[in-house]
Amino acid sequence: MSSSLAESKMALAKTVLSTVGSVAATAMLVRTIAHDYIPRELHDYLFYGLKNMFTRFSNQLTMVIDEFDGLVNNEIYEAAEIFLGNKLSPNIHRLKISKPEKEKNFNITMERNEEVTDVYNGQTFKWIWLCRQTESKHLYNPRDMNSTLKSEIRSFELTFHKKNKDFVLNSYLPYIMKEAKLQKHENKTIKIHTVDCERMHSLHEMWTPVNLDHPATFETIAMESDQKDMILKDLERFVKRKDHYRKVGKAWKRGYLLYGPPGTGKSSLIAAMANYLNFDIYDLELSAVTLSGLLNFIDGLWSSCGDERIIIFTTNHIEKLDPALLRPGRMDVHVHMAYCTPCGFKLLASNYLGIKDHKLFKEIEELIDIAYVTPAEVAEQLLKEDEVEHSLKGLINFLHKKIKEKEEEKTKKVEITQVESVDEEEENEENGLPNGA
Repeated sequence: MSSSLAESKMALAKTVLSTVGSVAATAMLVRTIAHDYIPRELHDYLFYGLKNMFTRFSNQLTMVIDEFDGLVNNEIYEAAEIFLGNKLSPNIHRLKISKPEKEKNFNITMERNEEVTDVYNGQTFKWIWLCRQTESKHLYNPRDMNSTLKSEIRSFELTFHKKNKDFVLNSYLPYIMKEAKLQKHENKTIKIHTVDCERMHSLHEMWTPVNLDHPATFETIAMESDQKDMILKDLERFVKRKDHYRKVGKAWKRGYLLYGPPGTGKSSLIAAMANYLNFDIYDLELSAVTLSGLLNFIDGLWSSCGDERIIIFTTNHIEKLDPALLRPGRMDVHVHMAYCTPCGFKLLASNYLGIKDHKLFKEIEELIDIAYVTPAEVAEQLLKEDEVEHSLKGLINFLHKKIKEKEEEKTKKVEITQVESVDEEEENEENGLPNGA
């Protein structure tokens, strides 16, 4: 009895395997015939019809997210590409990885036809990235610089239970947009944009971006602590007030004017602000442009840049600027970059020599108060010697030299003034005029 039952099961298994094999072979034959003999247009139509028929009985809904909406970038596609790069599961077979020149992070994205499953608030969502081949001549897009070099149309398909359609539109997709924006902000390479004077005819083309690879931070920059605190608080307040700016109808941008002698740390402060906020920085040296078009240029600048922009103006001579340039709305915060102070020296000594105190500090601080040297000059002296004692003594000698030069320069100016006064008196006597006339 048991032998008969085993033979029966074996026969059934053979029948099932034979049937599966026949179906598979038939499917392969149909697929080959369809691919080789049916025109592509009819092929796509038939398979679309079959897919549509089976989908009609399914409880799943699929949203198609194309890369472009006409000729405009689709923000949902871009957000999904960033978001899914961090959702790739261990079961995925293929992925794409790249690293643009001078960028600091790898870009990881899905490979075509790979599937990623995401769970959000207890609901399951399946993503697949599709690339459809097409002829290049039908694909030109001025917003896509590589469109003439490729022949594919890219899209994501998002599949989920039909009951979750409103949940996807009102919660899941907005969540992905927000997360992608945060990831993009965290991974971005900060750039500093400077003016190309030859392109000033166009506000969109005049800025030249360069990766900002500068180590300056607010912890290392040589400034008075109260001045640092003022700048930090202003930056933090600005970043948190996007909705407030929109409410009052004002562009969400902030203008800073850094002024002071060369070497006082304007460039380092710019880098520290960029690193602190992880924002791109627009730096405009006011001596690089003429006053005639500057007002229109600055006002147009605010409208040409997007949100979250800090624009920094720098000058060595604030007294030469027209008051119209200095008003709030153009240059909201004025920061005087002064000569090095005792506080600034201590920070530099900590940064360059790794010390918080030394027996020579008191003498150096007294000299710095009257020497009028820049943080850059002090830093240069601290770099000249490896041994702390020699470095500080070298700085003391430098400060004495600078003080002596200042005194000689002051004496020379007094002598010139006295000579000019004598010449004026002699000229008045020759002309019969009283002195002081």
